[in-house]
Amino acid sequence: MSVFENPHSTPAHRRVGLGGEILRVLVGSEVHGTSIDGQADRDEMGICIEPPEYVCGLASFEQYVFRTQPEGHRSGAGDVDLTVYSARKWMRLAVNGNPTVLLPLFVADEHVLVRTELGDELRALAPAILSRRAGERFLGYLRAQRDRLLGVRGGKHTNRPELIEIHGFDTKYAMHMVRLGVQGVELLETGTLALPIPEPWRTWLRELRHGGHTRAEALEVADEMEARIDALLHTSPLPPDPDMAAVNRWLVSAHRRAWSTAADSELGISAPT
Repeated sequence: MSVFENPHSTPAHRRVGLGGEILRVLVGSEVHGTSIDGQADRDEMGICIEPPEYVCGLASFEQYVFRTQPEGHRSGAGDVDLTVYSARKWMRLAVNGNPTVLLPLFVADEHVLVRTELGDELRALAPAILSRRAGERFLGYLRAQRDRLLGVRGGKHTNRPELIEIHGFDTKYAMHMVRLGVQGVELLETGTLALPIPEPWRTWLRELRHGGHTRAEALEVADEMEARIDALLHTSPLPPDPDMAAVNRWLVSAHRRAWSTAADSELGISAPT
């Protein structure tokens, strides 16, 4: 299988990203429960601790990316897309509520591919990371997807012309639009995300992806979810902002412990039993 590395990724980035991983999980349609058998690619997200020279020195690392398809080509069945973020970049995105970046906090154990003690600690840190900011991000992504579906922002989204030819609109794109709304409501109401998406929404979203619901129906549901998220931004049990003190304490501690372990390993010092 060929691997196409991001042009900004270097062999050093590969060593940092894969060598320092503390957590890697599946993300994408398979995790949400909306994939179609035999058609799904494999999306993975990892988080790593950078070596000291990439934090205290002048070396730079934010993420490592590789794909089994060249950049600009759509992934197909069985293709792998992997992004490994530095813990600091991942955390910056997470505390601001990026919907995809938050998934490692919620995926089921069966979809966790790499886990260390630090990775488990990171997942347990979810209450400090999550806030109403996430609702704002879900709402923003939902609105952007709807605008593109309607052709009022950036032109009509025609990444899947085969679906448009069959159904008259990109049903997969519409499915992701509604999914963002459904999950945004759930997160703001409960402080967590159930993965895969619970019924009856999982079946409804799969039906939409197969063309079982019209574009008008999808837009109506999206509008409903938008209104609910907008209201929940003022009433959600989630705090207005993340607990940055707790987040920073963990990041500092995690880096110190990872570096200490690496230094002991280089010196041939075994951990006490």
